[in-house]
Amino acid sequence: MSLHKTRGIVLRYIKYRETSIITHIFTEEFGLQAYVVNGIRNKKAKLKIALFQPPALLDLVVYHRPGADINRLSEVKNAYPYHSIPFDVKKSTICLFITEVLNKVVKEESQVESTFEFVFHSLLTLDNLVTNYENFHLQFLLKLTRYMGFDAMASREFMVLHPELSTLATSSFGSTLLLSNAKRWELLQQVIQYFKSHVDTLGEIRSDKIIRDVFHK
Repeated sequence: MSLHKTRGIVLRYIKYRETSIITHIFTEEFGLQAYVVNGIRNKKAKLKIALFQPPALLDLVVYHRPGADINRLSEVKNAYPYHSIPFDVKKSTICLFITEVLNKVVKEESQVESTFEFVFHSLLTLDNLVTNYENFHLQFLLKLTRYMGFDAMASREFMVLHPELSTLATSSFGSTLLLSNAKRWELLQQVIQYFKSHVDTLGEIRSDKIIRDVFHK
């Protein structure tokens, strides 16, 4: 077991025993990893559990043992405090959806730097957008396929059937593309089905319905 510095993106955490948690973090060095954080649910804990609220961006020093199901953290600090995501219901709902998908598609891999960089900077972009982020989750998924090995833009049939998706995939975050809520929902279901056809472990996505409810208000 050795110590390593790495950046991380928190995807979820679960309660563990009386005062601890197990957090799943997408790390720049090691892909998706699980870490036990002892005593954090104790009132006197030095670390606050809010530090592990998805999708927190962290600077970490971790103990890493190849093949271990659970490792430990040596040092943790916030790499970037969000300014808007926790306070904007639409942005926080988008993040809920994004982290659910990432939990199912990101694995422990040796070459994850480019995927991590994309996700990290996408979240920074979302936090800083003031307008035109209603389609962010669609754009994010479509752009993510490039890093997952099944680039949606390479599927001519898929793009011909849904020309709006081509525009979303190639446009930058924050670009204006007017879609009705009904059309946005329809396109999201098509993109989810595209993921399911390439990721056997994707299973049911639950938070897409929350996005539908929030954006229809």
